[in-house]
Amino acid sequence: MRHAPAEAGAVRAAAARARAREGRVFASASPEETEAIGARLAGGLVDGDVVSVVGELGAGKTRFVRGVLIGLGAAGGGQSPTFVVERVYEGRLLAHHIDLYRLDGARQLAEVGIPDRFSDGGVFLVEWGDRAAGLLPAERIDVAIEDLGGTARRIRIEAPIDRIGSLAERGGRERRGAGRGEDG
Repeated sequence: MRHAPAEAGAVRAAAARARAREGRVFASASPEETEAIGARLAGGLVDGDVVSVVGELGAGKTRFVRGVLIGLGAAGGGQSPTFVVERVYEGRLLAHHIDLYRLDGARQLAEVGIPDRFSDGGVFLVEWGDRAAGLLPAERIDVAIEDLGGTARRIRIEAPIDRIGSLAERGGRERRGAGRGEDG
């Protein structure tokens, strides 16, 4: 099917917007603030979202995910699934909390159903998502948590440009000048 030149341009522009990503950076001064940023992010999540959460050991990934689960209304959520790989919680959306810390390599990821699981429905909160980067959907939401010392954290949320506004406005205290193009 051939498109008229104007229509073809609109199709290309829509495809480019779908691939374009933008990030926002938030400051957290405490574990409670990290959790609150996660809780506010939950308000913008929709069925099928995959959220990759990365950071060094002890950076606050599980605390952030606990906040998302609270924001989704998932009772009792936020216990790290490190030893069982996945915990599932019911709330506004079904939430799959997956921890890839102990998994290494495509074979082990395939054994737990990555990436096939992402069509099961619900929201997928993937700690250590960088271990499955090539297997996660391109339309995912990336959260990077940086330990700044003590309880201070820098939290960068990156998502498709057509989603970042609704996610970021719910995300918390945004740092000035932390939009597109800033390295952090």
